[in-house]
Amino acid sequence: MTPEARLRHRDREMIPTVLLRAMAVLVACALLITTYATLTDRPLEAMPALDGEVEVVKERLIFLQADGVSGAARVLDSNGSVIADLDPSQGGFVAGVERVLAFERERRGETQVRPIRLVLYANGQLSLRDDQTGWRAELIGFGAKNADTFAKLLN
Repeated sequence: MTPEARLRHRDREMIPTVLLRAMAVLVACALLITTYATLTDRPLEAMPALDGEVEVVKERLIFLQADGVSGAARVLDSNGSVIADLDPSQGGFVAGVERVLAFERERRGETQVRPIRLVLYANGQLSLRDDQTGWRAELIGFGAKNADTFAKLLN
């Protein structure tokens, strides 16, 4: 067999036909499951608990303030007292949350600045809730270190 023929034969076998068919079946199954769940209004079972479903252990109203894109952030309580003044190395996640919150409020045309709720549930779930827009963030989804940053604000 010539070198050119060997390369042509090798190129045809780079991705086996069986593997391509298996991938197509996998994609089709995913589409079928998604279609079934959508058409039957299947509930979102992996969603974290909503208010009222799990007992609230601790809750605090807070205001978030970010210093542009530097990553510095300030957290105030409902009276306007400073809870935490975070430099750029500590406040990056808090500043990011503040930017997302500001975007959500602007998108919904909310101009009045109101506090958000930092909630700790009995099941250990730590969450941010904005009653003004309905926005919420389950903090463990962003990693233990970032969740811990907000958990310290409860004390």
